[in-house]
Amino acid sequence: MKGRIYISHKRKIQLTGGSTYIVSLPIDWVREGDLGAGDTVVLTVKPDRSLLITPDQGKQRKNGRSKVEMIASEDREENFRTLVANYLVGYDIIRVVCPGGFSAAERKYLKESARKRLIGIEIVEESRTEVVLQNLLNYQDISLEKSLQSMFRIISSMMEDSIVALREGDVELAKDIVQRDNDVDKFYLLSVRQIKAALDDSVLAQKIGIKNSKDCLGYRLIIKLMERIGDHVHGIANTVIQIGDHKNDNEEVIEMGMVSHRLFQDSFQAVLDIDVEIANHIMRTSKISSALGNRIIQRSELSDSAYCLYGEKQRKIIESFQRIVEYSADIAEMVINMKATDIKESLSGEAQILEQA
Repeated sequence: MKGRIYISHKRKIQLTGGSTYIVSLPIDWVREGDLGAGDTVVLTVKPDRSLLITPDQGKQRKNGRSKVEMIASEDREENFRTLVANYLVGYDIIRVVCPGGFSAAERKYLKESARKRLIGIEIVEESRTEVVLQNLLNYQDISLEKSLQSMFRIISSMMEDSIVALREGDVELAKDIVQRDNDVDKFYLLSVRQIKAALDDSVLAQKIGIKNSKDCLGYRLIIKLMERIGDHVHGIANTVIQIGDHKNDNEEVIEMGMVSHRLFQDSFQAVLDIDVEIANHIMRTSKISSALGNRIIQRSELSDSAYCLYGEKQRKIIESFQRIVEYSADIAEMVINMKATDIKESLSGEAQILEQA
């Protein structure tokens, strides 16, 4: 995989005016950022005493525009994935071009998918061969915590309703849960966009509530785990639809669902508070919950009547609850890792203060 190459530059510190120290900037860095004399850069002193230099965010938007050329493919999602990739790296205006002209079906799919799955995206121009999408949401004014909370609330409500739909055999409620998965994906993609931008701009990171750029990887993994939990709830709802209006009278399965829901709620609270005590509790409870799921499956297979009643569909639901439990434990583990990083940097900062005293 081809990645960015980091080059170190040595510069001598010079004294000017008798009291001001200056260093020169690498010319390639200046040109790549489209900077010039008179432009402003932001200097950020890091906990390890290193200095981070970034272009002033107010000066310009380097990644303002992009062009996506549609390729011939039977899979419409393939072209849309390229559009999503451009959205994630921070482009605000995306031109989607089809040299041969869009078919009515292609145009409809593109516009509906963008509106359903990308927050803030609107169609601002279109012609026979081109559709222009623009991001109208200033995502810098939305904290990452707020995006995560929105994502959490949707998934949590889906989980709660999936248990009701399973118990009551409520197919209509299950169908509504399936539709809500699009909202989960929207906040997932918005959060990824925020994190990617924060990695390139420490000032922006502070604005959206990321105190330490090292936490970006942790948050990126956490939102991916949350998105996977949403996928499993989506799968449970689909299975309920397949089963039909049959009520589930197996209280152990319902209890498994309720436990998985509580653990997911606790894992998110641990994220908000970076609470190691809650995280460790989740890690312990998750092992017990997964074992419960295995026992339910084993008993179902031994009981002909129960196994025939739900068969593989019931097993699929239980396994999804188990995955939710495991993903909640993974989120808890990330919280513990992030807390350890905070402690290490705090001790490093204290040591530096003592050295200077």
